[in-house]
Amino acid sequence: MPIFQAYNLYLSPHRKFAKSLKNMLGFVPSNLNLYRMAFRHRSVAISLKNGTKSSNERLEFLGDAILGAVVAEMLFKRYPYKNEGFLTEMRSKIVSRVNLNQLARKLGFNELIEYDAKMVNYGNKQSSLLGDAFEAFIGAVYLDKGYNFTKDLILNRIIQDHVDVHQLELTETNFKSKLIEWCQREGKEFAFEPLVNEVGESEKLFCIQVLVDGEVVGLGRDFNKKNAEKMSAEKACETLSI
Repeated sequence: MPIFQAYNLYLSPHRKFAKSLKNMLGFVPSNLNLYRMAFRHRSVAISLKNGTKSSNERLEFLGDAILGAVVAEMLFKRYPYKNEGFLTEMRSKIVSRVNLNQLARKLGFNELIEYDAKMVNYGNKQSSLLGDAFEAFIGAVYLDKGYNFTKDLILNRIIQDHVDVHQLELTETNFKSKLIEWCQREGKEFAFEPLVNEVGESEKLFCIQVLVDGEVVGLGRDFNKKNAEKMSAEKACETLSI
C-alpha cells in the first residue's frame, strides 16, 4: 500500500479498527470496507438499495472455500502416505466451527464483531458467530490481497502459531458418529429431534435435542441446522461420558 494511502486510512473515522487489524495480524488492509463487512453479523445487516442486506454471509461463503483449499493442500503435503479418509477428517477438524471459534478468539476477533446482543447469545459456547466471522475475514483478505498472501497468512500466522495439528490428529471431533457407534454397540435407541425454533426479528435459531432410550441427553442451538445437530451430539457424548 502506498504511504499516502495508509496515511489517509489512519486519518479516517475507522482508523482504530484498521490499527486493531494491523496489531493482530501484522498487515495494513487496503480495502477497509471489506473487513468491516467481514465482522458484521447478519443480525445487524445493513439494508442496501436493491433490497438485499450487507452482512458477512457472502464473505463467509468465499472464505470457507479458500480456507478449505489451503488446509487441504497443507495436509496433502504433510501426510504423503495417508489416504483420502484421513485427510478429509483432518481437514474437518481444523476447519470445524469449534476450532474456528477458538482461533477467532485467540486472534482477538471478539473485540471487532458487530452483532445484535438481543438476537445472538454471544456468551454461549455453542454460538457460531466467531467462526463465521473468521471465515468471512479470510474471504476479505483474499479479495483485498490475493490468494498467495492469504495462503501465507493462514499457514504462517494462524495455523503455525495457533493450531496444534498433531494434537488434533489425536482428538475425536466427529461426535455424531461417536454417539451413533456407542448406541449401536450398547443396543440403545437414539434420535435427533428438532424442537420449536426460536425466532428473532430476522433470524431463526435451530434447536435440536438428542434422545437415548427416550431420555434427553443433549441439546444444541445454532442459526445453522447442521451445526445445531453437531453441538447436540457433542453435549450427548459429554453427558454419557463416551
